[in-house]
Amino acid sequence: MSRLFITPREIDFIADINKEMVKDILGQKIYYYHVREDLTDVHAVYEEAVNKVYDPPIEIGARVTWEPATVRTNNFGQENYYGIEVYLQSRDLLDKEIEPRAGDFFSYGDTFFEITSILYQSTIFGEVEHMTGVKLTGKQARIGQINKTPIGPTDESYADKDAVQTTFVQQRGFAENSEGPTGDVRSLQEKDVLTAPITGPAEVSPKGGNSKKDEAGIIDSAFYSDS
Repeated sequence: MSRLFITPREIDFIADINKEMVKDILGQKIYYYHVREDLTDVHAVYEEAVNKVYDPPIEIGARVTWEPATVRTNNFGQENYYGIEVYLQSRDLLDKEIEPRAGDFFSYGDTFFEITSILYQSTIFGEVEHMTGVKLTGKQARIGQINKTPIGPTDESYADKDAVQTTFVQQRGFAENSEGPTGDVRSLQEKDVLTAPITGPAEVSPKGGNSKKDEAGIIDSAFYSDS
């Protein structure tokens, strides 16, 4: 496609549409842990680091492909071993100043993964400087590689209050929503091509459900908006 027809405005539009799909509709997310090589002690001979130092986790909207577990048998019995593919929006990574690297970690649910490969997706209409996204391939981290408490949602079988996510709040280009700072940037709003949505970020939460509780005492969730 000619650059005559695909201008920076079209590139911004494509990026904003992708962000809308990930952040305002899908609602999937990972928590990214960057390994601080400058603060981590590496063994002089084996060049391994037992106790790694990480930056605080960063929440990133994503599209996640969960692969079925493979079963491995060892001296201690059987264990499930998971792999995963995560698709991140390129412009969102630039906004958050994140550069994914192999060897870093991320969590999805109650499982931690080590990034084994990073694949940059196709260019936007052949414009080499604009990528559609980044695909991270992760393998389940071994016990002891990263000792962090998973951030919910995790699994409904857990008793923890954050195990099941009952509220999903859109971002829609607002710097903050009801859950706090978003770090979300929509280029067409930033450049005053489009105005911010007058209804603000809507949500799916118990506010939109009925007033009856189920047997577990949980109110159902549904779409809710002040508009």
